[in-house]
Amino acid sequence: MNENTLQITIQNAFYRCVHLLHRKGREYSPDEDRLSNFKKAATLQKISPEEALFGMLAKHLVSLSDLCRAITCGMDWSQAFWEEKITDSHNYLFLLEALLKERYRWQGPEDQEGPCVL
Repeated sequence: MNENTLQITIQNAFYRCVHLLHRKGREYSPDEDRLSNFKKAATLQKISPEEALFGMLAKHLVSLSDLCRAITCGMDWSQAFWEEKITDSHNYLFLLEALLKERYRWQGPEDQEGPCVL
């Protein structure tokens, strides 16, 4: 794959992530705190929100691992199916970063002057 095709692939994946986070955010976290479900799950399990999120991410990673392993057995899935599975995993990592940013009060591009350019 050449550099241009890779960049387009990454940009399209990022767009899917942003779109899904926006759509699912209204469904899973209708209140003001977009990370509230991880905090509630953490309280229920007496663990940190980051651990709660990682448990949810682990389910997706196991699924991806199984799918990758099944390729060697000749199994095949659609592009849309793969994109859905991969997008979910990307989004959990974005949400983990958000939890960590909130916990440690990290600065990000939105906290600085000027636009963030991809």
